[in-house]
Amino acid sequence: MSAVHVLGGHQTDFARNWAAEGLGLFDMLKETSLGALEAAGVPASEIQVAHVGNLAGELFAGQAQLGGMIASIDPAWAMLPTSRHEAACASGSMALLAAMADLEAGRYDVALVAGVELMRNVGARQAARHLGSAAWAGREARDADFPWPSLFAEIADAVDARHGLDSAHLARIAEINHGNALRNPLAQARSWSFPDGCFGPDDMLNPVVEGRLRKYDCGRITDGASAVVLASSRHPAASGRPVISGWGHRTAPMLLADKLRLSEGGPYLFPHLRQAALDAYARAGLAGPGDLDVIETHDCFTVTEYVALDHLGLTPPGESWKAVEAGTIDFDGSLPVNPSGGLIGLGHPVGATGVRMMLDACRQVTGTAGECQIPGARTALTLNIGGSCTTVAIFAVTRPA
Repeated sequence: MSAVHVLGGHQTDFARNWAAEGLGLFDMLKETSLGALEAAGVPASEIQVAHVGNLAGELFAGQAQLGGMIASIDPAWAMLPTSRHEAACASGSMALLAAMADLEAGRYDVALVAGVELMRNVGARQAARHLGSAAWAGREARDADFPWPSLFAEIADAVDARHGLDSAHLARIAEINHGNALRNPLAQARSWSFPDGCFGPDDMLNPVVEGRLRKYDCGRITDGASAVVLASSRHPAASGRPVISGWGHRTAPMLLADKLRLSEGGPYLFPHLRQAALDAYARAGLAGPGDLDVIETHDCFTVTEYVALDHLGLTPPGESWKAVEAGTIDFDGSLPVNPSGGLIGLGHPVGATGVRMMLDACRQVTGTAGECQIPGARTALTLNIGGSCTTVAIFAVTRPA
């Protein structure tokens, strides 16, 4: 199969409120798609196929058929083959996998992948209800005002029951990621202030949202879009561009209760997540996290990142706290995690997140991440999660030799 290269990409400013500007999904897709073309140095006429990641365009904006919007951006795309992909918060990664398959199979040589979500055009409770559609409607989180904090609080309880969980470690993850976001000119939280004690158990500064999860443990509602241009190694511009060297993709049963039941007696809370990591390492020819320079991982809640640390192999099962306490995941640690600010600090426009992670990984391995740059980064890993760890997608991105 042909290798898949990333020619360039674009991310919108995740602090923008597009509806307040009188703009919507098409405007977001147009800005990020044209920005990706410019960054890649590729004219619109060279794009042969496009894939779009989006969770809830129908619910937030009453809009489906987003592939048709891509075809409306430039006259060269009026007959472009397109499709839309949905896997909750992993929608962008599903679009990436589909585009990679197109290129690897030889169907096309150049693909546009875009992810988009408009979410700030409704109130917080309505947004929570819309996002709750990615849980099993009527069967879980039925009485929760905020379904996802409720479900991830259950995950935190499951971690605690298996291995113990100190909320101070979750607080430190929140502090790191918000601190990293202050460096990122596109981050939603780049201009926020954080008073002393706001990451700790102060009910005024950091009120409880659900269970043991507090305000700063939770990602926020975000508008945003991101896009990348992918090319096969057959394309003349591919030489010298970052390579998607490995990937892992697994899906577990929908209900969180079923996932937790399946993991009983095993070392990992989410064995399919662990297997996806092993798949990605094997495909990329990596021995494990020791071969990585930087990670962009899913942290819709602090406990999501906490779980990711041991499942990605930074520590033995149940010992993620060691990577937190040792400073391993700090910006200047031995394996920095979420130097972009992650979902908590940078923002989480659901359908765009997987594509944004890919873009940040490419920026790291090409030394173009600005103030977020990890010096000397050559190999990056992304982990994108949809639902209550239902869909997981992992990509390894490598600087070409």
